[in-house]
Amino acid sequence: MVEPSSRFTEIKIPLVETVHGLDHVSGVLGVPRWWPTGARVSVVLAHGSNSNMDNPLIEFLQRELTERRNLTLRFNFPFAEAKKKRPDAQPVLRRTLRAAIGTLAADPTAAPAHLFLGGLGLGAQVAAVLAGSRVRVDGLFLLGFPLHHQNKPEEVQAELLYRVVAPILFVQGTRDKNCNLDVLRRTLARVGAPTTLIASQQADHQFKILKKSERTLDEVHGEVVNGVDGWIQKVLES
Repeated sequence: MVEPSSRFTEIKIPLVETVHGLDHVSGVLGVPRWWPTGARVSVVLAHGSNSNMDNPLIEFLQRELTERRNLTLRFNFPFAEAKKKRPDAQPVLRRTLRAAIGTLAADPTAAPAHLFLGGLGLGAQVAAVLAGSRVRVDGLFLLGFPLHHQNKPEEVQAELLYRVVAPILFVQGTRDKNCNLDVLRRTLARVGAPTTLIASQQADHQFKILKKSERTLDEVHGEVVNGVDGWIQKVLES
């Protein structure tokens, strides 16, 4: 018998308050084959400040993690939905992420048993804030986390990390000007939650690489998804 493939469905996520004239934002729900059997793991992915939910890395992560039997959701923040260049204020971003998480429990019979939050850049920052609040998560993975302003490693902004108790995975490019790896390692020594760091060689803040690089973009994206998937499995087994 041939297994049915995963399916991806466009959904609308209602907003608590109207933003940019919008009462909802778009999302894509990835439902793995045979859901909701198995461990019933869900993954919510938040995009960065210079893109939307169709960011190539976010889209690739969703597709691959869904094929590996995770219920997944990527979505637009209101500024991206409205095609605004300036990101929304933090309260708006947090409310939108909460609303996205809430859609996963819309059908109680198929509600996930485990929740992993992840994001890229700004999305990682928002996910970290929620994971450090009253939102219960099994794990938090941060891609290109903005630890400081560009080229200013002396201006570390890590307070939100100290409030997280769930395991945290950091995936950072070695050319990321918003996260000096030596500074990050010193910072992680002060974080109370269990932490894991994966350094993506030659990748920048957006996980792009130079044309002269010995690596390909596909290799970088594969490294990221394998790192996230392997870490999720370790967290579930611990």
